[in-house]
Order: sequence, then structure tokens, then C-alpha cells
Amino acid sequence: MHLLDWLIPWEFSPLFLFFFLGGAWLFVRGTRVHRVTGWRQALFWSGMLILYLSMHTRLDYYAERMFFIHRLQHLVLHHLGPLLIMGAYPGQVLRAGLPMRWRVRLRDFRRTGSGKAIEAVLTNRILVPFLFVILVIGFLIPTVQFYSMLDWRLYRLMNWSVVISGFMYWNLILDRRPSPPAVLSPGGRVFCPIITMVPQIIVGAVITFSESDLYPIFDLCGRAIPGMTAITDQAIGGLTMWVLAGFVEVFGVLYALSTVMRLSAKNRLPQRPGRVAAPMRVAS
Repeated sequence: MHLLDWLIPWEFSPLFLFFFLGGAWLFVRGTRVHRVTGWRQALFWSGMLILYLSMHTRLDYYAERMFFIHRLQHLVLHHLGPLLIMGAYPGQVLRAGLPMRWRVRLRDFRRTGSGKAIEAVLTNRILVPFLFVILVIGFLIPTVQFYSMLDWRLYRLMNWSVVISGFMYWNLILDRRPSPPAVLSPGGRVFCPIITMVPQIIVGAVITFSESDLYPIFDLCGRAIPGMTAITDQAIGGLTMWVLAGFVEVFGVLYALSTVMRLSAKNRLPQRPGRVAAPMRVAS
């Protein structure tokens, strides 16, 4: 197989191309309005590249036929890709890329009751972390996984849901502003990845050490790597979720800690109610 053959989509998705090319177009236009550092651009394009390779190339064929490749794919879709893109802080740049009349309409819509309600849901401090965890763990329930891999509609729903929840989650965790206007407090951004990584690590460990084939659907579809047993495939997939996904969330913790330190140095951390600064002592 030639290298270019790997870039041919296993399942062509006009919807994915619409969002991918639309996001790229808006970002390029936005960089003409706002100064975007080379580091931020590198983060954005790296995230876009790995999302494309994971969702719209022949890799998707192997993700449907090997459990550990399926987990690597979701590591990118759920954790790494959205983290890189949101680490570039693209919101203002993407808005600047919109034609002026669209920007005005977006601004006016955000001021309406419907716009405020949608924004409140997409940034809810309880709902977003809950979805981030439950959408990964829920699709790993053997019965749910079985039907999701058989039905192309459920398969696409699974992939799209983890991508969207990943963007929503990392949008909260990587926010560098004090609270308010940030939804989560600086301390909450530190503890949230610790809380969300625990159930994922537990599920990953259970899958890794399981001695029975939890996901026979990959045998039914025909494993793409001959000679690899179901238990080995499953153990590598569990380790991917246990170790690699946990590592990405540890990065989120460290990043949030750096935000706390930066805000503290600028005296921008929220003060406790009733706390009064101690009076300065005058030397006698």
C-alpha cells in the first residue's frame, strides 16, 4: 500500500469536511485580524492534523477492527486533539474570521435568552465534566460497544460525541482567566482533571487485567493484525486508556496549576468573603 493510500477516507464524511475546512478557513482569516504567535498556530494546526488523521483516513478502518487502535483513536478524539486546539485559544481568532455580518448576528444571538441558555449548557461546570467521563465509559460497556461498532450511525455518534465533549471540557480546564469570567475557579480547574481521570483509570485497569474477551465484536469484524490475540489487543487498549489518557489529564492538572500560580502572582485570585487584608505595622 502506498503512503497516499492511507490518506484516502475509509468512510467519506461531508459533515466532517465541512467543519474541518470551515474551521481552518476561519482560523486563517482570523490570523489576518489578530496577531497569533507561532506557538499558538502550531498547537492549532497540530490538533487539526491529528483529528483529521484519526477520523478521515484509512486509520478508521483499523480502529473498527482492533480494540487498541480504537482506543488510540479515541485518545486523540477525546483528549489530545481538542486539548491542542483549545490550548491555542482559537475562539477570538475564529470569531474574527467570520464575515462582519455573521459576527454581528452571533453577538446578537448570544445576548438572547436562547443564546445564553445554549452557552450555559455548553459551559456548565457539572454537566461538561460528567459528559467528558460518561461518554467514554458508557461506550465501553460491552453491549453498547457491540452495537456501536455494527451500526454506522451509532459509530459516528460515538466518535462525534467524544470529540464535542472533549472540546467542551478542555475549554473549561485551559481557561487562563480568573473566575469570573471563567466558569471554573482556578482551584476547580486543578481538581477537575484529577476527578475525571480516576474513573477512566479504573475502567482502563479493569480492561487491562480482564482474562475474558470483553469485546468479541472485533473478532466478528476480523482483526486487522493477524496473530494478535483478543486478550493482548484488549490489554494494550486498556493500558492506552489507563496510562496515556491519564498522562494527558495530568498535563491538564499541571497547566491549571500554572494558571493558579500566574493569577496569584498578579493578585487576581478570588478573595474569600469577609477576608480583610492585614494592616501594615508601623515601626515604632
